[in-house]
Amino acid sequence: MLEAVRNAWKIKELRQRIFFTLSMLIVFRIGAHIPIPGINAEVLADFFQEDTIFGFYNVIAGGALSNFTIFAMGIMPYINASIIMQLLTVVVPKFKEWSEEGPEGRKKMIQVIRYGTILLAFLQATGMTFSLIQPAITDHQFSSYMVIIISLTAGTAFLMWLGELITEKGIGNGISLLIFGGIIAGFPAQVGMVIELLQLGEINFLTLFPILLVLLGLIVGIIALEVGRRRIPVQYAKRVVGRRIYGGQSTHIPLKINQSGVIPVIFASAILMFPATIAMFINHPIAQGFAEALGWGTFLNTLLYAMFIILFAYFYTAIQFDPTKIAGDIKKYGGFIPGLRPGRPTSEYLGKVSRRLTTVGAFSLAFIAVMPILMQDLSRINLMFQGTALIIIVGVALETMRQIESQMLMRNYQGFMK
Repeated sequence: MLEAVRNAWKIKELRQRIFFTLSMLIVFRIGAHIPIPGINAEVLADFFQEDTIFGFYNVIAGGALSNFTIFAMGIMPYINASIIMQLLTVVVPKFKEWSEEGPEGRKKMIQVIRYGTILLAFLQATGMTFSLIQPAITDHQFSSYMVIIISLTAGTAFLMWLGELITEKGIGNGISLLIFGGIIAGFPAQVGMVIELLQLGEINFLTLFPILLVLLGLIVGIIALEVGRRRIPVQYAKRVVGRRIYGGQSTHIPLKINQSGVIPVIFASAILMFPATIAMFINHPIAQGFAEALGWGTFLNTLLYAMFIILFAYFYTAIQFDPTKIAGDIKKYGGFIPGLRPGRPTSEYLGKVSRRLTTVGAFSLAFIAVMPILMQDLSRINLMFQGTALIIIVGVALETMRQIESQMLMRNYQGFMK
Protein backbone atom coordinates (compact mmCIF):
# COMPACT_ATOMS: atom_id res chain seq x y z
CA MET A 1 0.00 0.00 0.00
CA LEU A 2 2.92 2.37 0.74
CA GLU A 3 4.20 1.73 -2.77
CA ALA A 4 0.76 2.55 -4.16
CA VAL A 5 0.67 5.80 -2.19
CA ARG A 6 4.13 6.70 -3.47
CA ASN A 7 3.03 6.04 -7.05
CA ALA A 8 -0.12 8.12 -6.58
CA TRP A 9 1.95 11.02 -5.27
CA LYS A 10 4.07 11.00 -8.42
CA ILE A 11 1.06 11.84 -10.59
CA LYS A 12 0.81 15.63 -10.79
CA GLU A 13 -2.91 15.74 -11.66
CA LEU A 14 -3.81 13.29 -8.91
CA ARG A 15 -1.68 15.20 -6.40
CA GLN A 16 -3.47 18.44 -7.34
CA ARG A 17 -6.88 16.78 -6.93
CA ILE A 18 -5.94 15.49 -3.48
CA PHE A 19 -4.69 18.93 -2.41
CA PHE A 20 -7.87 20.56 -3.72
CA THR A 21 -10.08 18.08 -1.83
CA LEU A 22 -8.17 18.63 1.42
CA SER A 23 -8.34 22.42 1.02
CA MET A 24 -12.11 22.32 0.50
CA LEU A 25 -12.53 20.13 3.58
CA ILE A 26 -10.53 22.73 5.54
CA VAL A 27 -12.92 25.43 4.28
CA PHE A 28 -15.81 23.24 5.44
CA ARG A 29 -14.34 22.90 8.93
CA ILE A 30 -13.65 26.65 9.17
CA GLY A 31 -17.25 27.41 8.25
CA ALA A 32 -18.45 24.95 10.90
CA HIS A 33 -17.03 27.35 13.53
CA ILE A 34 -18.53 30.63 12.21
CA PRO A 35 -21.51 31.45 14.49
CA ILE A 36 -24.80 32.84 13.29
CA PRO A 37 -25.37 36.38 14.65
CA GLY A 38 -28.07 36.89 17.25
CA ILE A 39 -27.92 33.38 18.73
CA ASN A 40 -26.83 32.30 22.20
CA ALA A 41 -25.38 28.89 21.31
CA GLU A 42 -24.91 27.88 24.95
CA VAL A 43 -28.68 27.66 25.37
CA LEU A 44 -28.90 25.13 22.53
CA ALA A 45 -25.79 23.03 23.16
CA ASP A 46 -27.36 20.62 25.64
CA PHE A 47 -30.57 20.25 23.66
CA PHE A 48 -28.88 19.26 20.40
CA GLN A 49 -26.71 16.70 22.17
CA GLU A 50 -29.66 14.79 23.57
CA ASP A 51 -30.97 11.53 22.12
CA THR A 52 -33.19 13.21 19.54
CA ILE A 53 -33.18 13.48 15.80
CA PHE A 54 -31.07 16.63 16.22
CA GLY A 55 -28.38 14.60 17.97
CA PHE A 56 -28.16 12.45 14.84
CA TYR A 57 -27.97 15.52 12.58
CA ASN A 58 -25.31 16.99 14.88
CA VAL A 59 -23.12 13.92 14.28
CA ILE A 60 -23.56 14.26 10.50
CA ALA A 61 -22.80 18.01 10.65
CA GLY A 62 -19.64 17.52 12.71
CA GLY A 63 -20.92 19.46 15.74
CA ALA A 64 -22.02 22.50 13.70
CA LEU A 65 -25.62 22.09 14.91
CA SER A 66 -24.83 22.09 18.64
CA ASN A 67 -22.68 25.22 18.12
CA PHE A 68 -25.33 26.60 15.74
CA THR A 69 -22.97 27.91 13.08
CA ILE A 70 -23.73 28.82 9.47
CA PHE A 71 -23.42 25.11 8.56
CA ALA A 72 -25.84 24.04 11.31
CA MET A 73 -28.23 22.27 8.93
CA GLY A 74 -25.34 20.59 7.12
CA ILE A 75 -25.93 18.88 3.81
CA MET A 76 -29.06 17.00 4.93
CA PRO A 77 -31.48 19.15 2.83
CA TYR A 78 -29.48 18.16 -0.26
CA ILE A 79 -29.59 14.48 0.70
CA ASN A 80 -33.35 14.71 1.32
CA ALA A 81 -33.90 16.46 -2.02
CA SER A 82 -31.86 13.77 -3.81
CA ILE A 83 -33.84 10.96 -2.16
CA ILE A 84 -37.15 12.66 -2.98
CA MET A 85 -35.99 13.05 -6.59
CA GLN A 86 -35.15 9.34 -6.80
CA LEU A 87 -38.57 8.43 -5.44
CA LEU A 88 -40.33 10.81 -7.83
CA THR A 89 -38.42 9.29 -10.76
CA VAL A 90 -40.47 6.14 -10.26
CA VAL A 91 -43.87 7.88 -10.34
CA VAL A 92 -43.34 11.02 -12.48
CA PRO A 93 -43.02 10.17 -16.21
CA LYS A 94 -41.05 13.33 -17.02
CA PHE A 95 -38.40 12.59 -14.41
CA LYS A 96 -38.19 8.98 -15.56
CA GLU A 97 -37.67 10.22 -19.12
CA TRP A 98 -34.84 12.48 -17.95
CA SER A 99 -33.18 9.59 -16.10
CA GLU A 100 -33.02 7.66 -19.39
CA GLU A 101 -31.61 10.55 -21.47
CA GLY A 102 -28.03 10.15 -20.26
CA PRO A 103 -25.83 13.13 -19.30
CA GLU A 104 -28.27 15.78 -20.57
CA GLY A 105 -31.13 14.31 -18.58
CA ARG A 106 -28.95 14.04 -15.49
CA LYS A 107 -28.08 17.75 -15.74
CA LYS A 108 -31.79 18.60 -15.66
CA MET A 109 -32.34 16.33 -12.64
CA ILE A 110 -29.38 17.88 -10.79
CA GLN A 111 -30.81 21.35 -11.44
CA VAL A 112 -34.17 20.30 -9.94
CA ILE A 113 -32.34 18.81 -6.94
CA ARG A 114 -30.53 22.13 -6.42
CA TYR A 115 -33.78 24.10 -6.39
CA GLY A 116 -35.34 21.49 -4.12
CA THR A 117 -32.39 21.77 -1.73
CA ILE A 118 -32.81 25.54 -1.42
CA LEU A 119 -36.56 25.17 -0.84
CA LEU A 120 -36.15 22.45 1.80
CA ALA A 121 -33.34 24.38 3.49
CA PHE A 122 -35.45 27.55 3.65
CA LEU A 123 -38.45 25.68 5.09
CA GLN A 124 -36.30 23.81 7.61
CA ALA A 125 -34.51 27.03 8.65
CA THR A 126 -37.85 28.81 9.09
CA GLY A 127 -39.25 26.01 11.22
CA MET A 128 -36.14 25.88 13.40
CA THR A 129 -36.03 29.66 13.84
CA PHE A 130 -39.66 30.14 14.87
CA SER A 131 -39.87 27.07 17.12
CA LEU A 132 -36.78 25.20 18.33
CA ILE A 133 -34.15 27.92 18.65
CA GLN A 134 -36.47 30.79 19.63
CA PRO A 135 -35.36 30.74 23.32
CA ALA A 136 -31.76 31.29 22.19
CA ILE A 137 -32.50 34.31 19.96
CA THR A 138 -31.20 37.48 21.60
CA ASP A 139 -33.23 39.97 19.50
CA HIS A 140 -36.82 39.05 18.65
CA GLN A 141 -37.29 41.46 15.76
CA PHE A 142 -38.40 40.28 12.32
CA SER A 143 -35.10 41.38 10.75
CA SER A 144 -33.16 39.21 13.21
CA TYR A 145 -35.29 36.19 12.32
CA MET A 146 -34.68 36.77 8.60
CA VAL A 147 -30.91 37.05 9.13
CA ILE A 148 -30.91 33.67 10.89
CA ILE A 149 -33.08 32.01 8.21
CA ILE A 150 -31.03 33.41 5.33
CA SER A 151 -27.75 32.49 7.04
CA LEU A 152 -28.85 28.88 7.55
CA THR A 153 -30.14 28.58 3.98
CA ALA A 154 -27.01 30.18 2.54
CA GLY A 155 -24.82 27.81 4.57
CA THR A 156 -26.54 24.76 3.12
CA ALA A 157 -26.37 26.22 -0.41
CA PHE A 158 -22.64 26.86 0.03
CA LEU A 159 -22.07 23.26 1.21
CA MET A 160 -23.99 21.99 -1.82
CA TRP A 161 -21.76 24.06 -4.12
CA LEU A 162 -18.67 22.94 -2.21
CA GLY A 163 -19.62 19.26 -2.54
CA GLU A 164 -20.23 19.56 -6.29
CA LEU A 165 -16.91 21.39 -6.67
CA ILE A 166 -15.05 18.57 -4.89
CA THR A 167 -16.76 15.99 -7.12
CA GLU A 168 -15.74 17.92 -10.24
CA LYS A 169 -12.18 18.98 -9.39
CA GLY A 170 -11.20 16.77 -6.46
CA ILE A 171 -11.23 13.10 -5.54
CA GLY A 172 -14.33 11.17 -4.53
CA ASN A 173 -17.96 12.17 -4.10
CA GLY A 174 -18.03 15.67 -2.63
CA ILE A 175 -21.27 15.35 -0.64
CA SER A 176 -20.15 12.06 0.91
CA LEU A 177 -16.75 13.53 1.77
CA LEU A 178 -18.37 16.47 3.57
CA ILE A 179 -20.37 14.05 5.73
CA PHE A 180 -17.19 12.01 6.20
CA GLY A 181 -15.27 15.10 7.30
CA GLY A 182 -17.98 16.10 9.74
CA ILE A 183 -18.02 12.70 11.43
CA ILE A 184 -14.21 12.45 11.56
CA ALA A 185 -14.05 15.91 13.14
CA GLY A 186 -15.94 14.61 16.18
CA PHE A 187 -13.54 11.72 16.83
CA PRO A 188 -10.90 13.70 18.80
CA ALA A 189 -13.57 14.83 21.28
CA GLN A 190 -14.77 11.24 21.69
CA VAL A 191 -11.22 9.98 22.24
CA GLY A 192 -10.68 12.73 24.81
CA MET A 193 -13.89 11.71 26.58
CA VAL A 194 -12.74 8.08 26.74
CA ILE A 195 -9.34 9.11 28.14
CA GLU A 196 -11.07 11.26 30.75
CA LEU A 197 -13.34 8.39 31.79
CA LEU A 198 -10.28 6.16 32.11
CA GLN A 199 -8.52 8.71 34.30
CA LEU A 200 -11.58 9.14 36.52
CA GLY A 201 -11.95 5.38 36.88
CA GLU A 202 -15.45 5.34 35.36
CA ILE A 203 -14.31 2.67 32.89
CA ASN A 204 -11.27 0.39 32.70
CA PHE A 205 -9.27 -1.33 29.99
CA LEU A 206 -11.11 -4.62 30.59
CA THR A 207 -14.32 -2.83 29.54
CA LEU A 208 -12.74 -0.84 26.72
CA PHE A 209 -10.84 -3.68 25.03
CA PRO A 210 -13.91 -5.83 24.11
CA ILE A 211 -15.65 -2.71 22.76
CA LEU A 212 -12.69 -1.95 20.51
CA LEU A 213 -12.66 -5.55 19.28
CA VAL A 214 -16.37 -5.43 18.45
CA LEU A 215 -15.98 -2.10 16.62
CA LEU A 216 -13.07 -3.57 14.65
CA GLY A 217 -15.24 -6.56 13.76
CA LEU A 218 -18.02 -4.20 12.63
CA ILE A 219 -15.55 -2.38 10.37
CA VAL A 220 -14.53 -5.70 8.79
CA GLY A 221 -18.22 -6.55 8.32
CA ILE A 222 -18.93 -3.18 6.68
CA ILE A 223 -16.01 -3.67 4.28
CA ALA A 224 -17.35 -7.11 3.38
CA LEU A 225 -20.78 -5.58 2.70
CA GLU A 226 -19.35 -2.77 0.58
CA VAL A 227 -17.03 -4.86 -1.59
CA GLY A 228 -19.14 -8.04 -1.67
CA ARG A 229 -20.50 -8.80 -5.15
CA ARG A 230 -22.48 -11.58 -6.76
CA ARG A 231 -21.21 -11.88 -10.33
CA ILE A 232 -23.86 -13.14 -12.72
CA PRO A 233 -22.26 -14.32 -15.99
CA VAL A 234 -23.60 -12.95 -19.26
CA GLN A 235 -22.69 -14.34 -22.69
CA TYR A 236 -23.13 -12.33 -25.87
CA ALA A 237 -23.71 -14.25 -29.10
CA LYS A 238 -21.66 -13.58 -32.21
CA ARG A 239 -23.25 -11.46 -34.93
CA VAL A 240 -22.17 -11.08 -38.54
CA VAL A 241 -22.51 -7.55 -39.88
CA GLY A 242 -21.23 -7.34 -43.44
CA ARG A 243 -17.84 -9.02 -43.41
CA ARG A 244 -17.18 -8.46 -39.72
CA ILE A 245 -18.08 -10.56 -36.67
CA TYR A 246 -19.23 -8.71 -33.56
CA GLY A 247 -19.89 -9.97 -30.02
CA GLY A 248 -19.10 -13.35 -28.66
CA GLN A 249 -17.49 -12.06 -25.48
CA SER A 250 -18.31 -13.03 -21.91
CA THR A 251 -18.95 -10.54 -19.12
CA HIS A 252 -20.83 -10.39 -15.84
CA ILE A 253 -23.33 -8.30 -13.87
CA PRO A 254 -21.88 -7.35 -10.44
CA LEU A 255 -24.73 -7.21 -7.91
CA LYS A 256 -23.79 -5.64 -4.58
CA ILE A 257 -24.82 -7.35 -1.36
CA ASN A 258 -25.79 -3.97 0.09
CA GLN A 259 -27.32 -2.10 -2.83
CA SER A 260 -29.03 0.55 -0.67
CA GLY A 261 -25.91 1.82 1.12
CA VAL A 262 -26.48 3.84 4.29
CA ILE A 263 -29.86 5.25 3.18
CA PRO A 264 -31.97 2.72 5.21
CA VAL A 265 -30.06 3.59 8.40
CA ILE A 266 -30.58 7.34 7.90
CA PHE A 267 -34.28 6.90 7.09
CA ALA A 268 -34.90 4.59 10.05
CA SER A 269 -33.10 6.94 12.46
CA ALA A 270 -35.04 9.99 11.29
CA ILE A 271 -38.45 8.29 11.37
CA LEU A 272 -37.96 6.85 14.86
CA MET A 273 -36.53 9.99 16.40
CA PHE A 274 -39.06 12.41 14.93
CA PRO A 275 -42.17 11.28 16.95
CA ALA A 276 -40.16 11.08 20.17
CA THR A 277 -38.73 14.57 19.58
CA ILE A 278 -42.18 16.05 18.89
CA ALA A 279 -43.58 14.38 22.01
CA MET A 280 -40.91 16.12 24.12
CA PHE A 281 -42.56 19.49 23.40
CA ILE A 282 -46.03 18.31 24.49
CA ASN A 283 -46.58 18.74 28.21
CA HIS A 284 -48.89 15.75 28.75
CA PRO A 285 -48.29 12.45 30.61
CA ILE A 286 -49.27 10.38 27.56
CA ALA A 287 -46.87 12.28 25.30
CA GLN A 288 -44.07 12.06 27.85
CA GLY A 289 -44.66 8.31 28.29
CA PHE A 290 -44.59 7.90 24.51
CA ALA A 291 -41.29 9.82 24.34
CA GLU A 292 -39.77 7.62 27.04
CA ALA A 293 -40.95 4.40 25.35
CA LEU A 294 -39.35 5.47 22.06
CA GLY A 295 -36.24 6.88 23.70
CA TRP A 296 -32.96 5.93 22.08
CA GLY A 297 -31.63 2.68 23.50
CA THR A 298 -34.94 1.28 24.79
CA PHE A 299 -35.97 -2.23 23.76
CA LEU A 300 -38.92 -0.97 21.65
CA ASN A 301 -36.81 1.65 19.90
CA THR A 302 -34.01 -0.81 19.11
CA LEU A 303 -36.45 -3.41 17.80
CA LEU A 304 -38.26 -0.89 15.57
CA TYR A 305 -34.91 0.51 14.44
CA ALA A 306 -33.77 -2.88 13.15
CA MET A 307 -37.14 -3.55 11.51
CA PHE A 308 -37.21 -0.19 9.72
CA ILE A 309 -33.65 -0.65 8.43
CA ILE A 310 -34.60 -4.01 6.92
CA LEU A 311 -37.82 -2.58 5.47
CA PHE A 312 -36.13 0.43 3.86
CA ALA A 313 -33.31 -1.75 2.51
CA TYR A 314 -35.88 -3.79 0.57
CA PHE A 315 -37.80 -0.68 -0.48
CA TYR A 316 -34.79 1.31 -1.69
CA THR A 317 -33.28 -1.68 -3.52
CA ALA A 318 -36.60 -2.24 -5.30
CA ILE A 319 -36.46 1.36 -6.52
CA GLN A 320 -32.82 1.26 -7.57
CA PHE A 321 -32.69 -2.19 -9.18
CA ASP A 322 -35.06 -3.00 -12.06
CA PRO A 323 -34.54 -6.63 -13.21
CA THR A 324 -37.03 -6.24 -16.07
CA LYS A 325 -35.08 -3.32 -17.57
CA ILE A 326 -31.74 -5.10 -17.18
CA ALA A 327 -33.12 -8.28 -18.76
CA GLY A 328 -34.48 -6.19 -21.62
CA ASP A 329 -31.12 -4.51 -22.19
CA ILE A 330 -29.34 -7.89 -22.20
CA LYS A 331 -31.80 -9.24 -24.77
CA LYS A 332 -31.58 -6.08 -26.86
CA TYR A 333 -27.83 -6.48 -27.35
CA GLY A 334 -27.99 -10.21 -28.03
CA GLY A 335 -26.88 -11.41 -24.60
CA PHE A 336 -28.13 -14.15 -22.32
CA ILE A 337 -27.37 -15.73 -18.96
CA PRO A 338 -26.13 -19.31 -19.51
CA GLY A 339 -28.94 -21.78 -18.87
CA LEU A 340 -31.71 -19.15 -19.08
CA ARG A 341 -33.82 -17.87 -21.94
CA PRO A 342 -33.70 -14.12 -22.61
CA GLY A 343 -36.63 -12.03 -21.44
CA ARG A 344 -38.94 -13.04 -18.60
CA PRO A 345 -36.91 -16.03 -17.27
CA THR A 346 -33.84 -13.80 -17.04
CA SER A 347 -35.84 -11.07 -15.29
CA GLU A 348 -37.25 -13.54 -12.75
CA TYR A 349 -33.81 -14.96 -12.06
CA LEU A 350 -32.27 -11.50 -11.54
CA GLY A 351 -35.14 -10.57 -9.23
CA LYS A 352 -34.68 -13.74 -7.16
CA VAL A 353 -30.92 -13.20 -6.82
CA SER A 354 -31.47 -9.54 -5.89
CA ARG A 355 -33.99 -10.47 -3.17
CA ARG A 356 -31.59 -13.01 -1.66
CA LEU A 357 -28.72 -10.53 -1.66
CA THR A 358 -30.97 -7.84 -0.19
CA THR A 359 -31.98 -10.20 2.63
CA VAL A 360 -28.34 -10.79 3.57
CA GLY A 361 -27.47 -7.09 3.18
CA ALA A 362 -30.51 -5.79 5.08
CA PHE A 363 -30.06 -8.05 8.12
CA SER A 364 -26.31 -7.40 8.17
CA LEU A 365 -26.90 -3.65 7.97
CA ALA A 366 -29.41 -3.83 10.83
CA PHE A 367 -26.97 -5.86 12.94
CA ILE A 368 -24.13 -3.39 12.36
CA ALA A 369 -26.34 -0.41 13.24
CA VAL A 370 -27.88 -2.00 16.35
CA MET A 371 -24.77 -3.59 17.85
CA PRO A 372 -23.25 -0.29 19.17
CA ILE A 373 -26.58 0.52 20.85
CA LEU A 374 -26.50 -2.81 22.68
CA MET A 375 -22.85 -2.25 23.58
CA GLN A 376 -23.67 1.13 25.11
CA ASP A 377 -25.57 -0.62 27.90
CA LEU A 378 -22.32 -2.36 28.87
CA SER A 379 -20.24 0.81 29.14
CA ARG A 380 -20.48 4.52 29.82
CA ILE A 381 -19.08 5.38 26.40
CA ASN A 382 -21.43 7.19 24.03
CA LEU A 383 -21.84 4.75 21.11
CA MET A 384 -25.24 6.05 20.10
CA PHE A 385 -24.59 6.68 16.41
CA GLN A 386 -21.35 4.75 15.94
CA GLY A 387 -22.97 2.13 13.71
CA THR A 388 -24.19 4.75 11.25
CA ALA A 389 -20.91 6.67 11.47
CA LEU A 390 -18.84 3.55 10.78
CA ILE A 391 -20.96 2.63 7.75
CA ILE A 392 -20.54 6.13 6.28
CA ILE A 393 -16.82 6.39 7.04
CA VAL A 394 -15.87 2.98 5.66
CA GLY A 395 -18.13 3.36 2.61
CA VAL A 396 -16.75 6.79 1.68
CA ALA A 397 -13.15 5.69 2.28
CA LEU A 398 -13.54 2.65 0.03
CA GLU A 399 -15.21 4.69 -2.72
CA THR A 400 -12.47 7.33 -2.58
CA MET A 401 -9.80 4.62 -2.79
CA ARG A 402 -11.54 3.16 -5.85
CA GLN A 403 -11.44 6.54 -7.57
CA ILE A 404 -7.76 7.01 -6.76
CA GLU A 405 -7.12 3.51 -8.06
CA SER A 406 -8.94 4.20 -11.33
CA GLN A 407 -6.86 7.35 -11.82
CA MET A 408 -3.69 5.33 -11.26
CA LEU A 409 -4.73 2.45 -13.51
CA MET A 410 -5.22 4.94 -16.35
CA ARG A 411 -1.50 5.58 -16.08
CA ASN A 412 -0.48 1.93 -15.63
CA TYR A 413 0.14 2.19 -11.89
CA GLN A 414 -0.89 -0.50 -9.44
CA GLY A 415 -3.73 0.64 -7.20
CA PHE A 416 -4.62 0.09 -3.56
CA MET A 417 -6.90 -2.89 -4.17
CA LYS A 418 -5.34 -5.87 -5.90
